[in-house]
Amino acid sequence: MATLTIRTDPEVERALESLTGDGRSRSDVVRAAILAAEREQRRARLRAEAEALRDDPGDVEASRLLAAEMDAVRAR
Repeated sequence: MATLTIRTDPEVERALESLTGDGRSRSDVVRAAILAAEREQRRARLRAEAEALRDDPGDVEASRLLAAEMDAVRAR
């Protein structure tokens, strides 16, 4: 496991104090924060991709055609 060294300011120190109030170590809190930030970044990317697909006229038309085909198959 690698070691990460950071410089903190008073705002970060206050946040760390608050987040470690439940007994977690500073390292545990920082690791959790990094993982949460990565998950949020991944969600934002997926959301942007979904919005791009939603706004693409070609994809919208393809979705409509597929839905119509599925409706026709179900009707049989």
